[in-house]
Amino acid sequence: MQGRIDHPSAAETRPEVTRLGQAWRFVVCLLIGVAAWSQAAEREWAEQPTMFWFEIVLGVIAFVLVVFRRRAPLAIAAATACLSTFSGLAAGPATLAAVSVATMRRPLPIVGIGLLNLVCALGYIFYAPVEQVMPLWVSVVITLTVNTAMMGWGMYIGSRRELIWTLRQRAARAEEEQELRVAQGRSQERERIAREMHDVLAHRITQISMQAGALAFREDLPTGQLREGLGEIQGKAREAINELRGVLGVLRDHTGELIDGPQPTYYNIGSLVAEARAHGVNVELHDRVDRSVTAVPDPVGRAIYRIIQEGLTNSVKHAPGAHVSIEISGSPQEGISVTISNPLGFSGGTPDGTGLGLVGLVERAELRGGTLVHGQVGSTFVLRASIPWAA
Repeated sequence: MQGRIDHPSAAETRPEVTRLGQAWRFVVCLLIGVAAWSQAAEREWAEQPTMFWFEIVLGVIAFVLVVFRRRAPLAIAAATACLSTFSGLAAGPATLAAVSVATMRRPLPIVGIGLLNLVCALGYIFYAPVEQVMPLWVSVVITLTVNTAMMGWGMYIGSRRELIWTLRQRAARAEEEQELRVAQGRSQERERIAREMHDVLAHRITQISMQAGALAFREDLPTGQLREGLGEIQGKAREAINELRGVLGVLRDHTGELIDGPQPTYYNIGSLVAEARAHGVNVELHDRVDRSVTAVPDPVGRAIYRIIQEGLTNSVKHAPGAHVSIEISGSPQEGISVTISNPLGFSGGTPDGTGLGLVGLVERAELRGGTLVHGQVGSTFVLRASIPWAA
């Protein structure tokens, strides 16, 4: 997984204690306390009733304190351990508080509370009126073993809680990253469709605008020529509508390219230039691409086609009638470079564009691993693009 998950604190990994969870913990504590006090309780009731009730009171206090163990774990664990020195019933709450400290997995508190519980448990052996039937060292070993197991169990619980927390954090992070990837994918798809719409439609609509403007300017056209011109406009409009449908309503292959009809490639550049000439654009094409070894890859050729198409559209918009020069060069080793230049226009008859076409071309070139720059060089507008052959 990408990214870093910080080491959590015990408070972050601890689950909330429900009433049922609190109840079964208290039952376990009561069983432990009764087991620890059982040998001394009968004798205390018969011979020392004051000690009997004293142990009960201390045990109740320990049960009350252990409820607040998460607010002050070390203090509660130390207090209940001290109470267990004089009350067998307090052994249960002391155990629960010690385990709670162990879940924090901090060495010093674990060792400190563990040793305190060991000393207090041994202290109760001497305090309680119970006849010792085994050597002292045996009692010490048993008490040490029980306390070690108790603290080890707490550390295991803490490790398990942290593992579950980490897995949940990773799942949440993965879900967030997936949502981000989906959002980015949608954004990229919208940008791609916007580029396709601009590249496909701008050229056609510019041609329609030019022809309509020419017809509006000529007031002496015969009816036949006017009808012919309107027919051409209708044909271009129909082509624009069909291409718009191709952008918006078609299925896509695994590469994300439109598959409704053949897509333009490098070999369609000649037809594009010829069509521009047929509509009165003064364009000159110099193709110096070395294709003797291998053909230009279709994705690269499509990008070059769109760049030239946008360059022609811009020249018609902003410098109608100007000479447009297109130079293409390259090889499989060097990649393909294209330069489009035309004099700056002086006509104000065509509204200024928003520049989205050039922005889309820059994005298209960058997506293919190339570059595209444009700007004014003296009195000439120049657009230069470079795209790797194997993009």
